[in-house]
Amino acid sequence: MSLPRRLTGSSAAAERWCGPWWQGWRGCDVLLLLAATATAAVPGISAAGATPASRRRTAAADAELLVLGPAGERPHALPPLPAGVSPALISHVVLRQLGLDHLVVDLGCPVAPAVAHLRLPGPAGDGPARCLSGGEALDPARLEALLALGRRWGERLPPGRPLLLAECVPGGTSTALAVLVGLGVAADGLVSGSLRRPDHRRKAALVRQGLGAAGLTGAWDVQAAGPPDATTAARVVAALGDPMQPLAAAVVLAAAAAGRPVLLAGGSQMAAVLALALALAPPSLRPAIAAGTAVGTTAWVAEEAGSDLALLLGRIGALWGVEPLAFAADLRFRDPCHPALAAYEQGYVKEGVGAGGLALLWQLSGHSSTVLAQLCDQACATLLGPSAPTVR
Repeated sequence: MSLPRRLTGSSAAAERWCGPWWQGWRGCDVLLLLAATATAAVPGISAAGATPASRRRTAAADAELLVLGPAGERPHALPPLPAGVSPALISHVVLRQLGLDHLVVDLGCPVAPAVAHLRLPGPAGDGPARCLSGGEALDPARLEALLALGRRWGERLPPGRPLLLAECVPGGTSTALAVLVGLGVAADGLVSGSLRRPDHRRKAALVRQGLGAAGLTGAWDVQAAGPPDATTAARVVAALGDPMQPLAAAVVLAAAAAGRPVLLAGGSQMAAVLALALALAPPSLRPAIAAGTAVGTTAWVAEEAGSDLALLLGRIGALWGVEPLAFAADLRFRDPCHPALAAYEQGYVKEGVGAGGLALLWQLSGHSSTVLAQLCDQACATLLGPSAPTVR
């Protein structure tokens, strides 16, 4: 079986990582983490819903589409988008066609999904994160609870069986940028987003505000102090992050220690998870993280002119002395297809709800990306009608 398209990493590393997925994709565990942050309410930050109010239900609506599908009765309407359709549609098609089980986890969203899910109790699931501009996004007790829970989950998962981690966090590319910059990664201008053209200036200003409010007057001084240690990394994510990041990073750490392959299904947000995991890890574990973890995203993120995921991952790897591995799925929506899917080719939506990683898993299972595009087109017509307006 041929290797999928690599964005970073050597062909030898890619072949070693792909081996367990080629052989064991049927036993893959799929974990979707839903989270929220007040950062999503900042005007012009996110297109995961046309208004701040609509973004409050984005995670719930996406989870319902993922589980129930386009023909299901979904209690929460999909928030309107400037163009396109929720990437949860792509993820639903892959999960249904491959017959994969999945677990939806709510880390404190303002609107709970009306499907079977796990709602985190206590401080771990204590509502949306605060806006990163205030420099106090997560309470220390909540951060510790999320890290501890992620470690326990990672340790209890069966060793050797592949794990796919997906997310839905409106405003999450902004928190990703903030955490990356806080950790010392030169990430300005490289992070993608749900907007057709990422507003790098607006996001960078928000990050500077958060750094100042947290007493982190600038990015971590890598030249003077080297990569940040675990204590500094925890301080950064507490000040500027979202609940998904520490939970996912802790799962990655435990999985690497157990030799369990992980697919981080997403783009810039999963790059931030990888960076956080490397920062939290002891130096001896970092090579195992790089070898066992890969980022899987869509072609639309990989080819976006307004960001650069490959360069971003290269800078993350250089900072911690490893070579990250990343792939781009082959899925494209060529004519003829539903207008809401054609919008992806015009730069709208691009990624989310694990779409890129699940489209990559579709390839690793030996299926054609052309067939996946046709199945998505059929699902989109069921959801929106042949010529209905595009909504999410």
